[in-house]
Amino acid sequence: MTKDWLSYRREVESLLNDSPLDAHGSVFSSVQELVEAGEYSLAFDTICSWIYEDSLPVGTDYYKRLLNASENLGSKRLVLLIGELVE
Repeated sequence: MTKDWLSYRREVESLLNDSPLDAHGSVFSSVQELVEAGEYSLAFDTICSWIYEDSLPVGTDYYKRLLNASENLGSKRLVLLIGELVE
């Protein structure tokens, strides 16, 4: 079953708010702008890219959420790479 756009929005917003990204930083703001524009897959990819590129540690539960989200939002390969950062 395909999720509706509101479900994607909530999922990305939740992942952003729980992410290790600096809540006051420009990346966080950029992702918020992408969500506001309805670019959920791009917002998700941006979250994942910054987590991986900055080697930000993530917990097991958060990583599982990323994996689940990647089923609908893409970036699965990138999410698998983030697996190296799980603490």
